[in-house]
Amino acid sequence: MRTAKNKQTRKKGNGQIVAVTCVFTFLFLGMIGYITHYSLTHKQELINNSYNGRQQILLAKNRRGDILAANGDVLARTVETQGGEVREYPYKNLFSHVVGYSVNGRMGVESQANYYLINSNAPLSEKAGLEVSDEKYPGDCVYTTLDVELQQVASTALGVYRGAIVVTEPSTGKVLAMVSKPDFDPEKIEEQWDEFLADSDSGILLNRVTQGLYPPGSTFKIITALEYIRENPENYGNYSYNCTGAITRGQDRIQCYHGTVHGGVDFKRSFAKSCNTSFANIGLSLDRNRFSDTLSELLFNEELPLGFNYSKSRIDVNGETPDSAMMQISIGQGTTGITPIHMNMITSAIANGGTLMKPYVVDRVENSAGDVVKSFQPQSAGGLLSQEEATALTALMSDVVEEGTASRLKGLSYTAAGKTGSAEYGTVKGDSHAWFTGFAPTQNPEICVTIIIEGAGAGGDYAVPIAKRIFDAYFGV
Repeated sequence: MRTAKNKQTRKKGNGQIVAVTCVFTFLFLGMIGYITHYSLTHKQELINNSYNGRQQILLAKNRRGDILAANGDVLARTVETQGGEVREYPYKNLFSHVVGYSVNGRMGVESQANYYLINSNAPLSEKAGLEVSDEKYPGDCVYTTLDVELQQVASTALGVYRGAIVVTEPSTGKVLAMVSKPDFDPEKIEEQWDEFLADSDSGILLNRVTQGLYPPGSTFKIITALEYIRENPENYGNYSYNCTGAITRGQDRIQCYHGTVHGGVDFKRSFAKSCNTSFANIGLSLDRNRFSDTLSELLFNEELPLGFNYSKSRIDVNGETPDSAMMQISIGQGTTGITPIHMNMITSAIANGGTLMKPYVVDRVENSAGDVVKSFQPQSAGGLLSQEEATALTALMSDVVEEGTASRLKGLSYTAAGKTGSAEYGTVKGDSHAWFTGFAPTQNPEICVTIIIEGAGAGGDYAVPIAKRIFDAYFGV
């Protein structure tokens, strides 16, 4: 009796062991399958990881490839010297942030396209010849969307100011120029690295286009106007307000720039003249929960479809937002922060009929024989607003040029639309960043420009002239 019972117990125990073994076997096989799948679908991320020794193996047999502008000008290359390989940047500081550097963790295209630069798809016949002479294979070359002339014009126009400029093609998302200042010489990055890290004031290693968070100032009125149109689709054109130069709610007071009194203004004139008091009044009328939804749709507090390192734009609006904060938010002040690239993306979506194209800077990869290894096509990131809304905002932004604060773009051989901004910051009253964001031509836009100049003053006085120089260069004026 006891023997039969013992056998039954052992049989039950063996069954449990088999069951547990099967469970762990399936888990192990599942884990192996997942790792294999992840390795195949995330090959670039795995190789680019700084802890992956395969990078050094590849660099031991391949010479890092070149980075080139859209027209074929070399922006970065590896050359042989007596001391070994050296990475050269023929344009020195000009492309410092967007092309970046290949040491100390890498930055810019050097980081984004690292996988392609350290691999070689050279023809087998060329590899065989190099193998015989014990030479490295040539790494693949990365062609960017960058325009050398526009980059030079933008950098020169920004001059000694700190700030950022980004120029894109709204119909495709191609980045044509990306300037961040202060800049640096990437060839000297290793010797100056500790100095740059210790410099907490300038933020020289920060790409201000993608990582700089700024109060948007009056450029944010594009977004406030969009929300007002959405909440009043049939009668937003009937809006009217009498600007006395200031608006007060309790202890909170907002003034127009320099205390300007605009008098009687409608919706169009409020936007063209960038009337703070009128837009604060508009902001107070908005449904704050609906506004919060619009802001999410425009990618505030959300991930951006970007290949670069970037900072999330931030804003806090909900049903409990007090009037004092709402007035500030409506004119792009308060705690609102946005990156120039994000502002450019919103502007590009307006220029492109409401559809945002993902910004990209790597156009294609070629091997040493000039054969295309991989090409990157324009990709839609979806609609940020409707065609009708984009048309309405384009009309408002055109009036800014024709009748408002961007009049320096009026009467040229091309048409332009945009919005200026003078964003106050810090504790000293009157200190402001100069903004401009806009596109040209107004109909069928080809180019979108976003500019911020730190501490310069009014956007119409400082940012608009820079935009004109960039537009002029693009259209060959």
